Amino acid sequence: MSTFFVGEGNIGSAPEFQEFPSGNDEPRRLLRLNVYFDNPVPRESGYEDRGGYWAPVELWHREAEHWSTLYQKGMRVLVEGRTVRDEWEDSEDNARVTFKIEARRVGILPHRVHSVVMRERSSEAAASAIPEQASSPASKPKKRRGPQSPE
Repeated sequence: MSTFFVGEGNIGSAPEFQEFPSGNDEPRRLLRLNVYFDNPVPRESGYEDRGGYWAPVELWHREAEHWSTLYQKGMRVLVEGRTVRDEWEDSEDNARVTFKIEARRVGILPHRVHSVVMRERSSEAAASAIPEQASSPASKPKKRRGPQSPE
């Protein structure tokens, strides 16, 4: 049994990527996120969290490996998918039941993205500081276009 789900929360740990062989077909790729879905209520001094919860989020997609480097701990995300009952046994053979979210989409929200953008800009700046092996424009022969007129 499953239910449609849309929620906004923060990634609580580093994403986990797994790849599963699928015979001769392309392997199936899974990205797991641990997300805290909060319930912020506005107050005079900011926001108060009025009871959120942690939920495992699973995203099956061929780009999951790339996304595992994109998503980071602390990022604010919007998750759309469905909740699914997950039955399992713990190490002491006790039956356990939890709910997980099988995501259809996980979008990055602009909250706290500043640190990611600044990190990318600093790596671009470092890459541009490396001198390229380019010759000066004066040393390159000029190419003429079109028919040349006799002088």
